[in-house]
Amino acid sequence: QVQLVESGGGSVQPGGFLRLSCAAYGSIFSITAIGWYRQSPGKERELVAADVTSSGNTNYADSVKGRFTISRDNAKNTVYLQMSSLRPEDTAVYYCNIVGYALFYGSKRDFNSWGQGTQVTVSS
Repeated sequence: QVQLVESGGGSVQPGGFLRLSCAAYGSIFSITAIGWYRQSPGKERELVAADVTSSGNTNYADSVKGRFTISRDNAKNTVYLQMSSLRPEDTAVYYCNIVGYALFYGSKRDFNSWGQGTQVTVSS
């Protein structure tokens, strides 16, 4: 089992910035895709940013393009979401998602894990 632990959420004024972190714990063999999603009250969870290792493509929701950056540190098995020029409409619970392969009882198996969620509040 691969566990994801998120950190970095909080409250910030409009125009401010935050960096979310998502650390993966487990016997990870490789990571094939990473993503950040968010969910506001009364709304469905939406994709914020995603990066697929094999394609090298990074996708962002139109609402965050130019303001958010997804990145990873493979040595630390950690994924980041750098958020700048934050707006009140960015307020949500943010979830990280990592897909890859890990060793389970000596066998390589695929995993798809989610973080516990971290609250981001943008308000003056």
